[in-house]
Formats: sequence, C-alpha cells, structure tokens
Amino acid sequence: MDRSDQTTHFGFRDVPLGEKQTLVNDVFHSVASRYDLMNDLMSAGLHRVWKDIMITALDPPKGDRPFALLDVAGGTGDIAFRAAKAAGPGFHATVCDINGDMLAVGRERAAKQHLGDRVSFVEGNAETLGFADRAFDAYTIAFGIRNVPQIDLALREAYRVLKPGSRFLCLEFSTVDVPGLDRLYDLFSFKVIPPLGRAVTGDAESYQYLVESIRKFPRPPVFAEMIGAAGFKRVKWQSLSGGIVALHSGWRL
Repeated sequence: MDRSDQTTHFGFRDVPLGEKQTLVNDVFHSVASRYDLMNDLMSAGLHRVWKDIMITALDPPKGDRPFALLDVAGGTGDIAFRAAKAAGPGFHATVCDINGDMLAVGRERAAKQHLGDRVSFVEGNAETLGFADRAFDAYTIAFGIRNVPQIDLALREAYRVLKPGSRFLCLEFSTVDVPGLDRLYDLFSFKVIPPLGRAVTGDAESYQYLVESIRKFPRPPVFAEMIGAAGFKRVKWQSLSGGIVALHSGWRL
C-alpha cells in the first residue's frame, strides 16, 4: 500500500510518514553515549526493575538447549545482557537496532562484560527485519516500539521471525492510572526531564520528543489489539509502577 502521502506523529508534531525514522535516528545519535545514564536519572533506577521483570517473564532456559533471542531496538544491550546472564550456555542474543551509535555503545559494553560470544549486534529496521522466517525462540523490545513509524509492520515482522510456540514481549511506557500520580508524572515529565537532558547530554529537544512520544503511544487495550491483529495469541499486559510502564505479551502458536 502506498503510504507516501500519509503522516504520523513525532512527539506532538505531525510529520510525513517517511521522515519520522530520520528524525528518530537523529534523537538517538544525539543521546547514545549517555542514554543509559539518563535512563537511571529519569526513572530513579526503576528501569532496571522493569527490565528484570521482563527477563523473569522471558525465563530463558538454564541448560544447554539452544535458545535464540532477538532483541529489537536494544542497541545498548541492556535486555540482551540481562537475558544472557540469566540463561544457560545454549543461549545467544541478537540485538537489532537501526541506530549505529547505539549499537557501538552496546558492543563496547558487551566487550567489557565478556559477553561478546553470547550477544551479537546487527543494524536493521524493525519494520523489515533481515532474518529468516521462524528463526528465533523469543522476541523482546523494550522502550523502542513507540519510536517505530509503522508499528503494525514491526509487529508482523516479529510474528514472522518467531518459531511456533515462541513468545513476544514488549516493555513500553504506558498510561498512569493512579489519581494524583498522573499529575506528578506529567509535571516531572515535561518540566524536569527535558532540562535534565540538556544538563546531561546537551540536548533538551530529544528528551522533549521522548516525553511527548509516550503520550502518543496507544493505551494498553488498543496496543493489545494491534498485537493480536499481527497474529499473536494469548495476548495480555501487566501494568507496572502505577501504569508508568506496561509489559505486553503474546505467543506465536
């Protein structure tokens, strides 16, 4: 289908669909070197807890059985490293990210943690993955799918590359559902995070986009319907930290 005349959102701005990926790439080129530090500062370290919950749900095998994980938009390696440390010797993760700067940070971190033989890094687009059908035992994406211009295409690609009986897991910012906390969260998001981004990375605009992109992401029931429309079964989600994030799950059966 020709989508050349369509628009999508880049934060609170409408932009031509074909331009969003370039704009997103510019954001992550700008913040790559201090991306993980900013995650700690923005979440007061909670992103580590949320990612650990994701790995617990993934439950990679502890034994010698081969297990291939595809972690998409995971350039700095956080999810892949956690999974590798929780898994047995049969485990291997492929980190796929469209941003070369993020991948460079991930490769450096893998070398420092002596995980270079268990985690590999590939530059690629979530909408058109360069992997064979039914190649992976699990697919994870953490805080990345809201940056994909065409989420429906990314979900269909996730389904395509998974083996039957394999699981899709997506960790993403969501909708705060606790009265009072929602107002505090908005205040922190719009008044604290962009200035913090300027102080730490020299770039407030990228963090303004990231805050706005959270508000434009579909609410959990809507996103769950999108996951189901891609072919996944037994779709569900778990709200964490008062709805600040949600862990979505689906199975290719």
